[in-house]
Amino acid sequence: MNDDAHLRVLNSPQFKDLVRRRTGFAWTLSVIMLGIYFGFIALVAFAKPLLAMKVGAGVTSLGIVLGLVVIISAFLLTGVYVRRANGEFDEMTARLKAELES
Repeated sequence: MNDDAHLRVLNSPQFKDLVRRRTGFAWTLSVIMLGIYFGFIALVAFAKPLLAMKVGAGVTSLGIVLGLVVIISAFLLTGVYVRRANGEFDEMTARLKAELES
């Protein structure tokens, strides 16, 4: 890519919108995941009796269940990002590419 094409991409309003949306969405999901993770860590640090409570028939503790929720939430948030990236962000990229090639 020559310097002129590079500058056209960087100065394109569509590119700036794509970067703004994608970055904002990624930060939002990151903050959500950090909140879930640090919330769990705070429970581990300050609410050990709560996490030690038995769930169901008494085989599993609440801490194990919440730990699994943390792991599953990471997978779910990754899926949310991939779905939006493969939909909205890829469409925006294709429109930008088509516009810059013409």
